[in-house]
Formats: sequence, C-alpha cells, structure tokens
Amino acid sequence: MQKAAEKETIKDVEMKLMEMGFAPHRIEGTGRVVIGAVGESKVVFPTGLEVLPGVEKVVPISAPYKLVSREVKEKGSEVTVGDLKIGGTEIAVMAGPCAVESEEQLLTIARHVKAAGAQVLRGGAYKPRSSPYSFQGLELDGLKMLNRAREETGLKIVTEVLNPQEVELVADYSDIIQIGARNMQNFSLLREVGRANKPVLLKRGLAATIEEWLMAAEYILAEDNFQVILCERGIRTFETSTRSTLDISAIPQAKSMTHLPVIADPCHSSGSWRLAAPLSQAAIAAGADGLLIEVHHKPEEALCDGPQSLTPEKFVRLLSSLSPVAEAVGRSVPNNSSLSMTKGL
Repeated sequence: MQKAAEKETIKDVEMKLMEMGFAPHRIEGTGRVVIGAVGESKVVFPTGLEVLPGVEKVVPISAPYKLVSREVKEKGSEVTVGDLKIGGTEIAVMAGPCAVESEEQLLTIARHVKAAGAQVLRGGAYKPRSSPYSFQGLELDGLKMLNRAREETGLKIVTEVLNPQEVELVADYSDIIQIGARNMQNFSLLREVGRANKPVLLKRGLAATIEEWLMAAEYILAEDNFQVILCERGIRTFETSTRSTLDISAIPQAKSMTHLPVIADPCHSSGSWRLAAPLSQAAIAAGADGLLIEVHHKPEEALCDGPQSLTPEKFVRLLSSLSPVAEAVGRSVPNNSSLSMTKGL
C-alpha cells in the first residue's frame, strides 16, 4: 500500500481481496502497510487491484511460504516481548535449565542468569523425552514455579507446549511459547499457538529442510500471529561425536529467505557444554539474532541434559566471549555483571 493510504482505504482493498477468494493478512511496518493475500485462487495479471485507491504495487510471491517470505516483507521483523525486541541490534539471550526440577533449583538459576545479562528464562515444565521412563517434567507445578521466577527476577519466560489442549494453559504462564523440534510439523498444534496471540519460538525439526521449517512457521502466521522466532537447534546427520550437527549455514540462509528473526541453540545441538561458547560465537558471526543456552548450578545433579548445561560461571564467561564477535558484525550482547558477582549469589 502507499505510505499515505488511510485505514478505510486499506480495509476496502482487504474487502476486495476477500471477494476474490483470498484471505488478507495485514503486515504493518514502520513506513507502510503490506497486505498478504493468501489463497488457492489462480492469479491472472493484471488483477484490477493495481488501480484501487491506496495500492502502490501488486507483487506475486513465488515462495510456497507466502507470509514468511522476504518477498512480502523485505526488512527483517522484530518480535516484541514486553520491553524486549528480538531481531534488533542487541542479541537476545535466553538461558536456564532444560527442565524445571524444583522451586529452589529454578530460582537459583534464574538469579544467576539474570545477573549475567540474560533477558529470558528458559525451562521446561513439559518435557518430550525419547524414553517414556525419563523425567517428563512437573507440568502445571512447573509452570507456577516459572511464574514465581518471573515475579522475582523480571525475566521473560519461554517454555514448551506439547499438544493443542494445553496451549491456553501454557500461554497463561509464559511470555514465549516454544514448539520443540519433535513437534515442528504438528500442524494442529501450530494452528493453535497461532491463535494464542503470544510470541512463538519454533525449533527446526531434527531432519527438516529449511523450506519445511519455514512452511511450519507459515501455519502460525496464517493465523495472523506474526510474532514468530525461528530456532536452529541442530539436525541429525551421520556424525556421532556430537549429539546433533548445528547447521550454521542455515542461519544466514534462513535469514535470506524469511523476515523472521533466527536464533541458535548450541547446547542441544552439540550435547556438550564445552562446545557452547565456540558454537555461540559462530552463530552470532553468521547472523543469529539470539541464543538459547542451558544453565544449571549443579549440572551433575540435573534430571535432564546435565552434560550440555553450563554452570553460572561458565555462562558469564560465554557471554563475555561473545562481545568481540558481536561488535565485529555490528551487534551487541546484553551487559553482564562480573564473575565475582555471580559467585556471590
């Protein structure tokens, strides 16, 4: 639409699109409004839309992921979570334990990661595990503990939802709803989180192509939820020396294909805390907008993924190591306190 297009003019164009059999999705940028028209109708140019008042140009989108594509929005999107913007100049840092184990455990870790500079606390209340005999999470009690940690520290909360029936409950307790790798193509779940009106963190599936990943995001945006963050968390390859293979190339490739912000999870991909720092540095250099880091004050006692969890002291050092890399690519990392301060908590 033209920059000067008024609200009523935009609504008229949307009504015309609906008459043509399309579902209009309004994308409001800082300078102008773009209307994404999605549908099965075959478009024959000229469409007649070109001459409507307020229309600047009509652009056919060739990518199968219409709303996700950079063709519909050239400038990268920022996802807003309260006062936090993900996709801007500052790197977003989400940190915390793989699983919520107890209130004492969660609050201890939350205080540490807050002092270090993290803006979001991660922690699983519901845990999809490969084995039915592994710890499955504290569920509602875990969500309540996350809420208490948010009240005390002010950190935003990201936690995973496993099925459509629990979306409303998880949305009540979280600031960002996470879709895990194993649920990336759970289409009924994707639609439901799209309707939840909450930011969504969508992890790439273990063997998903980038296009399949973006098509999964399209399900969420098709419900008029444009607050989606993509997370590269490693894919399954022939390599056995690491848990998965962090696909660094997927970060710039995805960012060239979509306007959505992309973050990386170096801990799940490697399975080792020793690789978290170099992989985080590589991800930032490749253009990642944020990091998802596992932190545990007693990783040897963790009920889930202890070997890939950083201690609070190692987490502080990791963030410090990112500053030169971030500055080299025109980014910044959150301010973090000294290691001595973290030890004193």
